Amino acid sequence: MTVYFIGAGPGAPDLITLRGARLLGECRTCLYAGSLVPDELLESCPGDAVLVDTARMPLSDIVDHIVAAHDRGHDVARLHSGDLSIYSALAEQQRELRARGVPYEIVPGVPAFAAAAAELDTELTVPGVGQSLLITRVSTLSTDMPAGEDLARLAATGVTLALHLAAHRAEQIVDALTPHYGPECPTATVAFASRPNQQVVRCPLNRLSETLRAADIRKTAVIFVGRVLDAAAHPEVTDSYLYSHARMAKLRETPHR
Repeated sequence: MTVYFIGAGPGAPDLITLRGARLLGECRTCLYAGSLVPDELLESCPGDAVLVDTARMPLSDIVDHIVAAHDRGHDVARLHSGDLSIYSALAEQQRELRARGVPYEIVPGVPAFAAAAAELDTELTVPGVGQSLLITRVSTLSTDMPAGEDLARLAATGVTLALHLAAHRAEQIVDALTPHYGPECPTATVAFASRPNQQVVRCPLNRLSETLRAADIRKTAVIFVGRVLDAAAHPEVTDSYLYSHARMAKLRETPHR
């Protein structure tokens, strides 16, 4: 029997992958974060599936439920929002399952920053303007940032930022980023990306705090900061080489193998 860690996507129930949806329909036990995973996804579970909401459950209880289901011979769907690769609390669950000899697999999902960028109608890597995306967050009472990963130090790179779990610290963000990005640097915030209650706000960096406060955006949001958000305004923007006439000519000169 196997535990499948499944990325459920950012919120819209049809943004789960085909593989994730198929496995969800086959697993006889499903553990899910009730505050983040849409109820519609649970309708894909088998009619007799055991459903366990882990929203207010400590790690030890979550692992106990998984192990008990495994001992019953059930495949287990462990349904997480977004993608498992970032801010998913996956690592500690992996450690516990390895210690108990429980096999697992990871099924990737659509990450929140990707869904947010789609809602903004924006490519985050624009030739001539920006080719890097730095995904990070800010320190909170629950999770501190490791040494060397404070926001001001990361901001010194000047690359496009995607800030998760940070909307409640807007003033801290502005203070840390302004010396590196300037007060007029564009920002775009997407709260609850792809969900019915989605919100999108845009403003210069120096107005971020007041804008988020006015929109009552405090959580479940991705804040983007960087020049790519208004790439068309920059004279250095260029087309990609991928579809250029120069590349097509070079391909025609290259013999097929």
